[in-house]
Amino acid sequence: MSDTQRIDKWLWFARFLKSRTLASTLAAGGRIRVNGTVIGKAHALVKAGDVLTFPLGHHIRVIKVLDPGTRRGPAPEAQALYEDLSPPPPRTKGVTVVGGDPPQRDVGAGRPTKRDRRALDELMGDDGSGED
Repeated sequence: MSDTQRIDKWLWFARFLKSRTLASTLAAGGRIRVNGTVIGKAHALVKAGDVLTFPLGHHIRVIKVLDPGTRRGPAPEAQALYEDLSPPPPRTKGVTVVGGDPPQRDVGAGRPTKRDRRALDELMGDDGSGED
């Protein structure tokens, strides 16, 4: 087997994206860097030792290619294809992450009162005007 792999195929093998089409779109959009160089085509080749930088969701991933891979196998096999060099997400104490779990009420607490609703709006930073 060759010691290089197409970048779209490798991203799919390593299970970063659900389909090869999504991987091709990401690569063709010029959103991936290989060793600091912007890649504009899905057929760009990657090899062991290359460092990939690309956005995935709300995070920037920095990945070192360890093996080009031969198939899209199970998750443990896919994780053996790379080393994650991404910095850990910043931990903030006491701050709710946008898109996190919604506030929970105790079971049997009933419907929130107007006072509870105002307190919740104040906690969430909503001024109550209904406008964005």
